[in-house]
Amino acid sequence: MVQLFSAFDRETIKQKMQEHTYDLVIIGGGITGAGIALDAVSRGLEVALVEMGDFASGTSSRSTKLVHGGLRYLQQFEVKEVAELGKERAIVYENGPHVTTPEWMMLPFHKGGNMGKFTASMGIRLYDYLAGVKKNERRKILTPQETLAKNPFVKKDGLKGSGYYVEYRTDDARLTIEVLKKAVELGADVINYTRAENFLYTEAKKVEGVTVTDRITDKVYDIRGRRVINAAGPWVDKVRKLDHTQNNKHLRLTKGIHLVIDKSRFPMEQAVYFDTPDGRMVFAIPRDKKVYVGTTDTFYEESPINPKALEVDHQYVIKAINYMFPDVHITEKDIESSWAGVRPLIYEEGKDPSEISRKDEVWFSESGLITMAGGKLTGYRKMAEKLLDDVTKTLSKETGQKYKPVQTRHLPISGGDIGGSAQLSPFIEKKTKDAVNRFGWTIEEARVIVKRYGSNIDQLFTYAQEHKEKGGHELPSSLYAELHYAVYHESAIHPVDFLLRRTGYLLFDMPYLLEWQKAVVDEMDRLFHWDPATREQMETELQTQIDDAREPADWHGK
Repeated sequence: MVQLFSAFDRETIKQKMQEHTYDLVIIGGGITGAGIALDAVSRGLEVALVEMGDFASGTSSRSTKLVHGGLRYLQQFEVKEVAELGKERAIVYENGPHVTTPEWMMLPFHKGGNMGKFTASMGIRLYDYLAGVKKNERRKILTPQETLAKNPFVKKDGLKGSGYYVEYRTDDARLTIEVLKKAVELGADVINYTRAENFLYTEAKKVEGVTVTDRITDKVYDIRGRRVINAAGPWVDKVRKLDHTQNNKHLRLTKGIHLVIDKSRFPMEQAVYFDTPDGRMVFAIPRDKKVYVGTTDTFYEESPINPKALEVDHQYVIKAINYMFPDVHITEKDIESSWAGVRPLIYEEGKDPSEISRKDEVWFSESGLITMAGGKLTGYRKMAEKLLDDVTKTLSKETGQKYKPVQTRHLPISGGDIGGSAQLSPFIEKKTKDAVNRFGWTIEEARVIVKRYGSNIDQLFTYAQEHKEKGGHELPSSLYAELHYAVYHESAIHPVDFLLRRTGYLLFDMPYLLEWQKAVVDEMDRLFHWDPATREQMETELQTQIDDAREPADWHGK
């Protein structure tokens, strides 16, 4: 099957979408929509998906970047949620080990803290049991001395020890992209920068498709489907308003921010989940050359498009860092970058942001519109499975066609075809050696890039070979390969698509991004043949994202 996921395949994809009637039309290209698309197409349904911005440009690139079981949900007695999410971690990891990494997490106990040693020990033990944690990843309880040996920066005053358990770190945007690429590989038609404007209805006032606008060309066209699924994340309610048949449920948005600090200022190698002075819990997680810390949890009333981290948000996280790691003395000038994200939670009367459940729900309107609301990154696959179990039953009755049962429990996502997690380390070592020997990449950059793309790395090597044969190109070999792969295989159209969501450089290697941003824009200009106005728009968009990442939105250099 010909795969259509290049930035230059848009006209072909649009033509197919206009000529075809699909089983499912999905609105939203975050992890929820991506998961639904993959589950559906792998069962044999015909699927179209539209995303109004870039894939994963909303919540799915702005999370804490953990596929985790939600230990803290035990404090809210959400036992079923913990059990389900905990088991999902292992499935997500095995299907995409290149974008998911086991991360031993430390939970320090302090005198007067949120969680005592006994309570935490029992909680983590119950967590292990509910989540079906593998024997070699089950919790341990560390003494104060063992705790400080693993992380000497933890507050020593009142330290009683720590819990030690495994979470899974991920790259949320790349996970979303890899799931979408697998859906495309299996036959889904997927397009970004395409906004749903209105619904199409039958004479009986049942939804039978959507009218969309291509935001690149302003072309308006219709896409028809037997079912339409609203998986628009923070925009779920806005999409539902187009349908005029809302139920009485709605979302409550909350905002969370994270700060990124270079290890030269915060040389921490051990991830920590720790108390804050106001009784919340925050993560500090090493990632390559950086440590990122978050998150906040505040109600959010503004547009979900490009939420901003404010000075008060920065100061909250900085205060939390210095409270738990008093010897590091972090200040605003140490923050290399930051990001803000919006959580689309289901409204619950009278609850504070941190108390609102992260559960998912499916809402059915009188017109037949299906809305997937709430949920967590970790549960994306299971959410889709439960929804498609129901949808395929009703579709089978209507069409007489039989669909496969769920296929995604053991289905590697794009880049995950390496024989499972046990084969990841030897795979990385072999391909790293190839990159160093063939293209002169450093061991460090080769290892990071091989892990980022997994079994798709050979395609990047093709572009690296092209770079080598051309000679004298402004971009370094590895960045040239990544950029061309992103454009031709991952539908990257804007520079920020590439530098933020396909690679993460804007968040996790700002100095590298600043060094090469002009060369990246120049190369994309050469590929896309932008007119001067379009180039200026692309540069402005990128610079805005850089400025937002480098300083709080309301920062005045005080």
